Amino acid sequence: MTLTTKHFGVDIPAIGFGTWKLKGETAQECVSKAIEAGYRMIDTAQAYENEKDVGRGIANAQLPREDLWVTTKVWMTEYKDGDLQKSVEKSVSKLGTDYVDLILLHWPNDDVPLEESLSALNEVRDRGLTKNIGVSNFTVDQLGQAVKFSKAPILTNQVEYHPFINQTPVLEAAHAIGTSVTAYSPLAQGQVFDSEILKEIGDAHGKTPAQVVIRWFTQQPGVITIPRSSSPEHLRQNNDVHDFELSAEEMGRITALKANNHRLIDPSWAPEWDEVA
Repeated sequence: MTLTTKHFGVDIPAIGFGTWKLKGETAQECVSKAIEAGYRMIDTAQAYENEKDVGRGIANAQLPREDLWVTTKVWMTEYKDGDLQKSVEKSVSKLGTDYVDLILLHWPNDDVPLEESLSALNEVRDRGLTKNIGVSNFTVDQLGQAVKFSKAPILTNQVEYHPFINQTPVLEAAHAIGTSVTAYSPLAQGQVFDSEILKEIGDAHGKTPAQVVIRWFTQQPGVITIPRSSSPEHLRQNNDVHDFELSAEEMGRITALKANNHRLIDPSWAPEWDEVA
């Protein structure tokens, strides 16, 4: 069973497999195992330096190409017109596929006009190298600018999102535009396993805290999540969330954890994040 969310007429798998920090044979094997376990979205990036490994894993799984959603991201050094198109050609070649389903600008980069980057990204789409385009780590204002400069819909804004961070402004802005939010580091890099509330809810359903959190994401409209694991058992469990449902009260208890507002990913090049009222 594949849960999906629909935006701009496009059905997107609601649960994907993230590959950040997975390299070499580990990345290849994990991607193959994820596809076997029912994942229908694989997420990678130029900066992960694993596109070739991910491509091998996809090839090994032998799933019809049209049944799989592949996302990659352009790194900030490649945002100029000309550079971006060449970098995407390389990514598609490394992945061993004729096209990807979604290409994102990985982080905002004030050194290159956003209009120039979006124009190049649209050209890549027009050429058929990607079916859809989007952004990652964009603030509310930057997302609005991207929408203004892009001919094609901005399909998603991929951001850090887990129960312990308050992303209300980003979520509200995406909903208002009609775009989706993709949650990376959805398990807060393992911190979900330390939450007594998540353990308690998990016990009530016979599920792990990770499964509870992934189910919480799937019950939010317009939200996609991309958990990552190098453990075959954990990656299987992370997609085994279709046989239970969280109550409104349980959803509320998990959402209330955002009061912690703890950000895990905040590099020197990050934008000035949106303040929560």
